Amino acid sequence: MAAITPQALQDYLYAHIPLSKAMAVEVKEATPQSVLLAAPLAPNINHRDTVFGGSASTLAILSAWALLHVSMAEANIKARLVIQKNTMNYDLPMPGEFSAEATAPAPEKWLRFLATLQKHKRARVNIRSILHCDGQQAGTFEGDFVASIL
Repeated sequence: MAAITPQALQDYLYAHIPLSKAMAVEVKEATPQSVLLAAPLAPNINHRDTVFGGSASTLAILSAWALLHVSMAEANIKARLVIQKNTMNYDLPMPGEFSAEATAPAPEKWLRFLATLQKHKRARVNIRSILHCDGQQAGTFEGDFVASIL
């Protein structure tokens, strides 16, 4: 299967996850190793003129989900991907454009996930994402996602 371009991923998110469009999410990078999403402050602002916590969490979840979406497409696997649980830490207020970068799990964890998915048609994997704003790490996300073969 062909690689998913950043624009194709952004179009997919806008069409299938309308909140991403309302947040003005932009896909900066989309590979099986890393997905980087960014969003402006204006549609994500809170009463303190910083990023609303729900927007920060949403961008982190989207980056992790998108990483799995891209990785599964590259592996030519059609699966339903859903988040099961997550932990979000907000380390700094974000007074401007912010980003979330999800990175692939260690190769041995990814291979174990794929083997379990092929054998049982369902598997769980943990994905991490880091939030940045103004060149600083502003938060961390860790989530468990479940994939079910369609």
